[in-house]
Amino acid sequence: MSPFLKLGLDLGPLLIFFAANTVAGIFTATAVFMVAIFISLGIGFAVERKFSPIAILTGVLVLVFGGLTLSFSNEIFIKIKPTILYTMFAAVLTGGLLFNRLFIKFVLAQSLRLPDEAWRVLTWRWSLFFLALAIANEFVWRNSSTDMWVAFKVWGVFPLTIVFALAQTPLLARHQIESDETPPAM
Repeated sequence: MSPFLKLGLDLGPLLIFFAANTVAGIFTATAVFMVAIFISLGIGFAVERKFSPIAILTGVLVLVFGGLTLSFSNEIFIKIKPTILYTMFAAVLTGGLLFNRLFIKFVLAQSLRLPDEAWRVLTWRWSLFFLALAIANEFVWRNSSTDMWVAFKVWGVFPLTIVFALAQTPLLARHQIESDETPPAM
C-alpha cells in the first residue's frame, strides 16, 4: 500500500469526524466516524487483502464506543475510547517486555533491522508515550469542551505522534544494522 493511501486511510476518518463535529455536533460526528472507519477498513482490506491488527482493534473500539455513545446519547463513551486504546497499547507493549516479547519488532521488523536491546528501548519509549497520550486524553476531555477535545484528538494527537516518532530517529540511526551484518547479541 502506498504511504499516501495509508496516511489517507488513517487520517481520513479523523478529519471527517472533525468536520462532522464542526457542522453537526458530536453525535452526528460519531455516527459519521463509525461509517468512515468501516469504509477505511474495507479499502485497506481491498488493497492489502488482509487487516492490520491495530486497524481492527481501533475499528472495533470505535464501533463499540461509538455505538454506546449513540445508544445512550452520552458523549463520554467516544471520549474515553482513545484512553482505552492508548492504555491497551501501553499495556500490551509493557506486557510483551515483561515476557521478553518485542511487539514493536514484530510490527516494524520488515522496515528496520535493530538489535534486540534497541527494540527494547524503542518499546519502552512507545509504551510510555501511549500512557502519556492516555493521560492527556483524560485531562483534555474532563477539562475542556467537546469541540476542544475533538480538536485535540485530530490536531494534537497526530502531530504529537509524528514528533515523537521523529524523535526516535537518533536511536534508530545509532543502532540500525546494515542488511549484510549479523545483529550483535545483547
